[in-house]
Amino acid sequence: MHYVGIQTQIDRNNRNSILLLLTFPCIILGMMWIFLALVTGFETVGYDEYGYSQSQFNADTVNANWITCAPYVIGGVGLWFIIAYLFNTRMIQSATGARPLTRKENPRIYNIVENLCIAGGMDMPKINVVDDPQLNAFASGINKDSYTVTVTTGICDRLTDEELAGVIGHELTHIRNHDTQVLITSIIFVGIISTVLSALTQFVYRTFIYGGFRTTSSDNKKGNGGIGVMATILVAIVCTALAYLFTLLTRFAISRRREFMADAGGAELCGNPLALASALRKISSDPGLSHTDRDDVAQLFIIHPPQLHQSFLSSLGSLFATHPDTAERIRILEQF
Repeated sequence: MHYVGIQTQIDRNNRNSILLLLTFPCIILGMMWIFLALVTGFETVGYDEYGYSQSQFNADTVNANWITCAPYVIGGVGLWFIIAYLFNTRMIQSATGARPLTRKENPRIYNIVENLCIAGGMDMPKINVVDDPQLNAFASGINKDSYTVTVTTGICDRLTDEELAGVIGHELTHIRNHDTQVLITSIIFVGIISTVLSALTQFVYRTFIYGGFRTTSSDNKKGNGGIGVMATILVAIVCTALAYLFTLLTRFAISRRREFMADAGGAELCGNPLALASALRKISSDPGLSHTDRDDVAQLFIIHPPQLHQSFLSSLGSLFATHPDTAERIRILEQF
């Protein structure tokens, strides 16, 4: 049986993740082409003997429209991505209520992080804390200046030193393996499409509730009245929903294996796989953050809180969970 080392698996994960990340813009541009094909690709070429119009698909028209629209879409998505990427740390802190943890406030956590960083030959990340009785921890950041390990007060109070070392080792491994950059990138892309989909569905909902797109006879004769606009928006919703589905699948492929690798790295750093397994068992009984209801941010947590699967989009996301089953993670750790 061919043995594959941890570093080899990490390198393979990083290569595969880069390829998967490239699929995000491809999905967006591909769905834009399909949208244009459905909306502008069919042209009336005549009428049959009963007076019904005969349509024909014109790929040249679709391609021309796609070439015209693509720079605007790429520019808009690119600007959105850059802003979210640069300010992700502030966004995460705002969403979770995290604040810096000083050495004086909790020397225990600082000592554990320092010892693990020395053992792993890593630079010391920032340490944040969330005042929350629930159990969770996560790593974030895109470079040395922003790398951060965040823990809840609940996890500090209810886990032993050995269990905390396993959890923090898991989060430090995410940083060492460059998982945080990859995960934040996937979160942003999924968030862009999710936001567009939510905006479109809310627009249609409000239109039906409050009324809108009232057409006049002259509008209908021209064929460009409110019904046509609504049909266009519904097509956009379908295309965006498909794009969202594909990005969820891609996010799933990126995240799931990285959690197993972080467990292995955390067990290696702390030197006690059973302590990390015990910590995961305790966290699974009460995971989450009480006031955080953003499923995209929860993707960073060591265990995804099940209570976030409430909205339609979150429920769809739960079918393609970014975290492997906790029981399976514990089983593997206990076999080390």
